[in-house]
Amino acid sequence: MPVDSDAGLREILEFETIAVVGCSTSPGKAAHDVPRYLQEKGYEVIPVNPFADEILGGTTYDSLVGVPAEIDVVEVFRPSEEVAEIVDEALERDDVEVVWLQEGITDDESGDRVEADGRRFVQDRCMKVEHRRLVAAE
Repeated sequence: MPVDSDAGLREILEFETIAVVGCSTSPGKAAHDVPRYLQEKGYEVIPVNPFADEILGGTTYDSLVGVPAEIDVVEVFRPSEEVAEIVDEALERDDVEVVWLQEGITDDESGDRVEADGRRFVQDRCMKVEHRRLVAAE
């Protein structure tokens, strides 16, 4: 089962470093505005987008494999059919604790693989919405 309890989500929101796969250069798109919000709230946001050199003032990486920094959470802003490949990359890393699929993105099979590897999985939820509801409101 994916993490969906408020306590579980709060715990995930305590992590500090978030790699955003599919981070967008376009303000107004959720894949840009959500990571910007998280950055403004103090998270270290690492943009992953093979078509940009810099997003939100940070170096952009082509894939999770290329990110030299430690990653706590992988947040995915890519279509559901691309999730399995992204999860493969996340599971190759020892540092990733959570794979989080943005609202509207689901992949139960990938979630099962993440959890079978002892990590946490969230799908079809917006990290900004959950942060506002569970953390910023306190």
